[in-house]
Amino acid sequence: MEIQGSIRKMTAQLQDTVQYSLPIGEMQLPLNELIGQPLRITHEATINCVSCGKKIKKSYQQGHCYPCTQKLASCDMCILKPETCHYAAGTCREPQWGEENCFREHYVYLANSSALKVGITRGTQIPTRWIDQGATQALPIFKVQNRLHSGLIEDALKPFIADKTNWRKMLQGEAEQQDMLEARNTLLEQASEALKDLSNRFDGGAYTPLNDAKTININYPVNQYPEKIKSFNLDKTPSIEGNLMGIKGQYLIFDTGVINLRKYAGYKLSLNTDF
Repeated sequence: MEIQGSIRKMTAQLQDTVQYSLPIGEMQLPLNELIGQPLRITHEATINCVSCGKKIKKSYQQGHCYPCTQKLASCDMCILKPETCHYAAGTCREPQWGEENCFREHYVYLANSSALKVGITRGTQIPTRWIDQGATQALPIFKVQNRLHSGLIEDALKPFIADKTNWRKMLQGEAEQQDMLEARNTLLEQASEALKDLSNRFDGGAYTPLNDAKTININYPVNQYPEKIKSFNLDKTPSIEGNLMGIKGQYLIFDTGVINLRKYAGYKLSLNTDF
C-alpha cells in the first residue's frame, strides 16, 4: 500500500479501543489495522497552509502560514490562554468567529494522561480533546457559559493541580489509575475560596457543577510502549520507518521512535507499507 497527500490531525472515535483515521489527500485512512506492520512515512517537500492553502516553506501553529497566525482569531494567544480573552475590549480579530466558537458551552475537566491535570474544552470537542491528550481517564467537573469563564476557572484551579501533560511520560505507558471523583472533591475543596470569588464576580453564573458526571475510561490501540522516547522530526529527517506499535494521543508509536502527526498538518506525506 502506498498513499500520498496532504494530511490533517488524526480523527478518533471512542469505542472499546479508540479507532483512529488519518485524513490524507481526499481520503480517511484507517490506522488501527496498520498496527503491527512496517510503515514508512516520507515528507514530499510540500507544505500548504491549512487555512488559506498557500504553499509555504515553514508552518506555524500546527499547519498555518505566518500571515494567518497574525490575522486568525483561532491563532490568537487567547486561545492558549482563554483568561486573556479581549472580545469585550472590541479587539477580537474575528468577532463573528469568536461568537460562534468562544460564546458557547465549554467544560472544565480533570484528565489522567501522564498524571492528573485540569483542562477546558468546547462541548463539541468531548471526548476528542481527551483522546488528543492521551488521557486514559477523564471527568467533566463544570459546565461553563463561555471560553473566558472556563479559562478563569482553570486559572483558579491551577495552583492546586497541573494543567499540562508530560507527553514523554504519556507515551511510555498507561497512567496509574485514579479515583477521579475523589480527586475532583479534593480539588474543589482546595479551591473553594477562589471559586466562590468567581461565582460572586459573575453573579453565580460563571459555572454549573456537574456533580453527577461519571468517569470516562479510554483505551488506546498500543501493542507495546517504548522504554525510551526518540521523537522524529520530518523537517530534519524527511523519511522515517519502523514497525507501528501503537497510537496514543496524536502520536504514532514505532519501534524506532514516535511522531506527533498533528505537528505536520498541511504537509504532503507518502505512507508506504510495501518496502
